[in-house]
Amino acid sequence: MAAARLGMPLTGHVLHGILPYYPSLPVIDGEFTPPTSPAFIQHQMKSLEQTRTGARPSGIVTGVYPGAPITDAQVAQARLNRFASGDEFFSSVGLFCGRTGHRPLGRTQSAPLPLLHPVLQSQSIIMTPERYLRDKQLYDQQQQHSLLNQRIRQTVLTRASSKNHVENVEEETEAAVAQEMRDQEVIDLTERSSDDSELARQQRERESFLQQQRELMRQTHTISEGSSFAPRHHSVRPLSRALSSPLVTLGSSVVSQEGLAPTRHTFTTGLVFDSLMLKHQCVCGDNSGHLEHSGRLQSIWARLQETGLVARCERVRSRKATLEELQSCHSEGYTYLFGANPLNRQRLDMSKIEDLPIKSFVVLPCGGIGVDSDTTWNELHTSGAAKMAAGCVIELAMKTATKEIKNGFAVVRPPGHHAEHRQAMGFCFFNSVAIAAKQLRQKLRLERILIVDWDVHHGNGTQQIFYDDSHVLYISIHRHDEGNFFPGTGGPEEVGVDNGVGFNVNIAWSGGLSPPMGDAEYMAAFRTIVMPIAREFNPEIVLVSAGFDAAVGHAPPLGGYKVTASCFGQMTRQLLQLAEGRVALALEGGYDLTVICDASQECVRALLGDNILPLREEEMIRKPCQAAVETLKRTVDIQAAHWPCIKRWAHTIGYSLVEAQQKEKEEVETVTALASLSMVHGTQPGSVFPLGVVSAASISPSSSPSSVIATGDVASSTPPEVDSRQRTPERSPPPAESEEPMDQDTDAK
Repeated sequence: MAAARLGMPLTGHVLHGILPYYPSLPVIDGEFTPPTSPAFIQHQMKSLEQTRTGARPSGIVTGVYPGAPITDAQVAQARLNRFASGDEFFSSVGLFCGRTGHRPLGRTQSAPLPLLHPVLQSQSIIMTPERYLRDKQLYDQQQQHSLLNQRIRQTVLTRASSKNHVENVEEETEAAVAQEMRDQEVIDLTERSSDDSELARQQRERESFLQQQRELMRQTHTISEGSSFAPRHHSVRPLSRALSSPLVTLGSSVVSQEGLAPTRHTFTTGLVFDSLMLKHQCVCGDNSGHLEHSGRLQSIWARLQETGLVARCERVRSRKATLEELQSCHSEGYTYLFGANPLNRQRLDMSKIEDLPIKSFVVLPCGGIGVDSDTTWNELHTSGAAKMAAGCVIELAMKTATKEIKNGFAVVRPPGHHAEHRQAMGFCFFNSVAIAAKQLRQKLRLERILIVDWDVHHGNGTQQIFYDDSHVLYISIHRHDEGNFFPGTGGPEEVGVDNGVGFNVNIAWSGGLSPPMGDAEYMAAFRTIVMPIAREFNPEIVLVSAGFDAAVGHAPPLGGYKVTASCFGQMTRQLLQLAEGRVALALEGGYDLTVICDASQECVRALLGDNILPLREEEMIRKPCQAAVETLKRTVDIQAAHWPCIKRWAHTIGYSLVEAQQKEKEEVETVTALASLSMVHGTQPGSVFPLGVVSAASISPSSSPSSVIATGDVASSTPPEVDSRQRTPERSPPPAESEEPMDQDTDAK
């Protein structure tokens, strides 16, 4: 019982594992009888009676303790020396009786020793009724002591929470427990003899330890108040704080919500990226044979971190797109086939995917699996990566549209602009930019969304999804070669259907690579077609399918063009003139790691408003190649019926960037002179004045030609009293054949 008071388990772990004899007692072999039951007490009384009369009860070994009774120290020493000293300790106290027996089946290592076990007996007295009742009373008092401690602690916690002084809970609890222990000592321990002194010693040790804990807590609290570098919580938890105690946060770390400073977000460029998208790869494990691999994202993100751009931007929370969001652009069967959980895909209703163009996956030359010969499929990771890419673009577009961030760039994969309503192709599974545009329409009710796609491949999926939509203007600059370059769609005559007529603009380069298109051609396209139409459309947000496979460094099958990173930065800067700067870029293609890192860096710098690399001088003075001039003129001829504003820039298609800037400067000077004459002499009712010429107040003579080119038309067709941001795009009818065209100088004015 002394060992029990110490809290030591009296099992085979304490005693030696090969005790020679265990008596077969009913309490072991039969059902367990609690010590408080009448049957157990009668059995104890019967054993005592047999001891007094000299009879030896069954299963009880007498005379095994020739010396003094076993003490608490001996039991503790036996536990410590069970492996080191073996049987020496137990043989020294006479535990062996020279008989080797087997442990009965009813005896387990986790079961307590019976009260009649030889270890628990004294030399002459096994268990007297007085000793039993006294021990039972002590046990009941200890239980009441524990319950009282819990009630005191709950009371202190309640009072502390009401006063918002949780840091004093520990001291108040320990003080109440100490006071209660003193009371218990006076009430319950007044008639003890040798056992009383032992229990009193234990209580004194407990009180001493609690006092040390309180002093340590006070010292820790003093240090934490005196130093700003001190820990904000108690370094040592008091002994009374048991693992089973209710969870209470202690120390100075508990601060009221009023004292917490709110998280501040900087209104700047947003970046979104998630490492989950890196897991999408061919099951063959060899990325050298696959153009679209995780190294693209790793390289771009590392470059943005190395240059410090990530630290200057706001990190946007990444997430997966939901199935409902995916179904805004893709069919239900397609969404479940490529977007469902791999475990649920096995239970997919085949009737939902019967109408899909894809009937089965193909085996790639590398041994992997793909939708086609290029688009790899990983059963475990492709679905999650594709949904993550779409969700990241949605989140970035939403925050840009709601002005939580100024603009943003989504570093995502797999790409998406080739994914059609029911078909995956060209490395793409879900059309991330199209899904984001749909969500902006449905959730934010935006009326005018511009999508610019400068990937070298035509975004056939994006065009298909919005081909009849007048709320989304899609402008694509891509290599076409009369339909002989992947994917073969995107001819200049594809302008939309129904309500979407005129809201699909394709600048389809042709002529192959003789010579390849470069900065001069792309800047001419932006100057004469992209920006004039975009300003006329007046979007509320601009989404960019930012593929960098038109950049220098890509082999002819992948593009073969010579666009530089600085050109991508210049195009980004011009788009920032629209929609009050609400521009969101999403990575599409681009497979030369160094080039796509350079292009991504310049785009992010443009979004941040930094100085970007200037175009090379040879590109600024070079005129667009003849194939490009023919493509741009053909596009103007087709789109002029829907966007008359581009006609006034048609004569500058063949200009180099320097020539265009010089021409623009001359036009600004002419307009300023005419405005000055009108202010001095007044405009007579019958005087001839170009329609829409702005006043000198709107165009400063000191304006640089490049700024005029970036900001748009000098002569706007919108009357001054009309708010262009509130009107919907109007497409004026083409001029009547009887009208004589104005000469170039007059038209430019």
